[in-house]
Amino acid sequence: MTRIVLFHKPWGVLPQFTDPEGRPTLADYIRLPGVYPAGRLDRDSEGLMVLTDDGRLNARLTQPRHKTGKTYWVQVEGEPDDAALDTLRAGVGLRDGLTRPARVDRMEPPDLPERDPPVRFRRHIPTHWLAITLDEGRNRQVRRMTAAVGHPTLRLVRYRVASWTLDGLARGTWRLLQD
Repeated sequence: MTRIVLFHKPWGVLPQFTDPEGRPTLADYIRLPGVYPAGRLDRDSEGLMVLTDDGRLNARLTQPRHKTGKTYWVQVEGEPDDAALDTLRAGVGLRDGLTRPARVDRMEPPDLPERDPPVRFRRHIPTHWLAITLDEGRNRQVRRMTAAVGHPTLRLVRYRVASWTLDGLARGTWRLLQD
């Protein structure tokens, strides 16, 4: 029987079970042997992580050829215009090549608890939220894409992986699914 863990990773937690520097890791939250992260979520990002004991499922979720969708709620600096959003939708040229097209929509600020530490605030620079769905997962891809169009990411929350979402998961909690 396949075990699948949905975890709401807090900001500042490493997406691995050990760290020689003693920083917070998955082991501080999940004490379930034999499950491994299906992909990564940077230490300075938060949101949904999927862990499993099934190597084939892990590959299906992480390998770009499977085109598994992942949706991120992204707070960006400034107000992206239509040209910036169209660039994100068409694919952004990064140092490691052109990204695949993304689905990008403006969104209202999501109902999330404040981040600890809080996102920097600049009184004269507005922020806006975008929902960005990718089917590839390059290193720090969302952050690099928004920066490339002139709107640096201030807060990044992965909301969805495949059909699983953060719904019903409080920060730092996990739920075990069995297939």
